Amino acid sequence: MKLEDLTFRHNVQDSDKEAVKEIVSSTNFFKPYEIPVAVELVEEALIKGDESGYEFIFAELHGQPVAYACFGKTPCTKSSFDLYWIATLNSYRGLGIGKLVLQKTEKKISELNGKRIYIETSSTQLYLPTRKFYLNNGYKEEAVLENFYDDNDSKVIYSKVLL
Repeated sequence: MKLEDLTFRHNVQDSDKEAVKEIVSSTNFFKPYEIPVAVELVEEALIKGDESGYEFIFAELHGQPVAYACFGKTPCTKSSFDLYWIATLNSYRGLGIGKLVLQKTEKKISELNGKRIYIETSSTQLYLPTRKFYLNNGYKEEAVLENFYDDNDSKVIYSKVLL
């Protein structure tokens, strides 16, 4: 697989419900009750369109989604956005696809007049690669909310100011 073989799209399709479920499930990062939440955001975008507040970027290889991001404007802010989900199909992890999806997400947020991106993730050992990914892509650790998700599972919040 070559990165130049990837195509990117913003529009949400009905088939993305199953694609997102497969991508998120394959990572082995998310708990079973979290996976339907990712799919629900796709469903809401399909039903409500722009009114949903959810934006998507899909990375496809030969027409099949292999990674995606879901993001949206943070309610009650002038120019802040939240990155809700970013995931790559497990068999394609480590190839730079996630970085490309993140860069495309940042570009789209800039086009939407966004100035800041916020991301939250878990402090557990499982999420160490995720936290390193954000740091390696220019995000700054802003806060840690101790024992947020569970005992010994804090919420780590990252941010990036877009230039």
